[in-house]
Amino acid sequence: MAEHMSKESIEQAWRDVVTTARRTAAEGLVVGTSGNVSARVGDLVVVTPSGVPYERLSTREPVVVDLAGRQVAGDLKPTSELPLHLEVYRTSKAGAVVHTHAVHATAVSTLVDELPAVHYMTAELGGPVRVAPYALYGTPELARNMGRALDGRSACLLRNHGTIAHADSLDRAYDRTAQLEWMCQVWLAASSVPGLRPSLLSSAELDEVATQLRGYGQRS
Repeated sequence: MAEHMSKESIEQAWRDVVTTARRTAAEGLVVGTSGNVSARVGDLVVVTPSGVPYERLSTREPVVVDLAGRQVAGDLKPTSELPLHLEVYRTSKAGAVVHTHAVHATAVSTLVDELPAVHYMTAELGGPVRVAPYALYGTPELARNMGRALDGRSACLLRNHGTIAHADSLDRAYDRTAQLEWMCQVWLAASSVPGLRPSLLSSAELDEVATQLRGYGQRS
């Protein structure tokens, strides 16, 4: 490994990946061993393994691959959804990716081609959230479909499958995942009222929110 990809930085990234993965399970965004989490460290990707319950993961045994998908550390096999994670890292400046099978988001993925702008936090995800066409999990086809759905977005839905979100950090990628699940729940609730249709925000309104969000929170 290059010096800027030190053992310490890999180990810290792995601890953060395990913590985030356990959080997705604890907060109901995944069931069993579904879903996966990764973080980029230089030209390497630290990622959850395939088929291992998150509570059984050791924080001392990272699973690491390069951007070509070759495993460079760890004895456990990387997640079967590795192509999704690598596609994000190859095509964006993302530092972290979270993939889940969240209930409401997965339900929405079966109903529409795009989650309408039912809430202003749509702007945080880059605009109305697209649904990537279905393809078998773990395949290059699914990764390509996802890549197109993510164009200009930081999250998308995967048809009959779940969600994927990316950001510069694991905390932010997780927050976007949770926000997307919440917005899907809101849209399902509002659109289920007989005789009424949810009001939606316009592109101009979302642009205004995006500008406002750039100054949101504590600034040093």
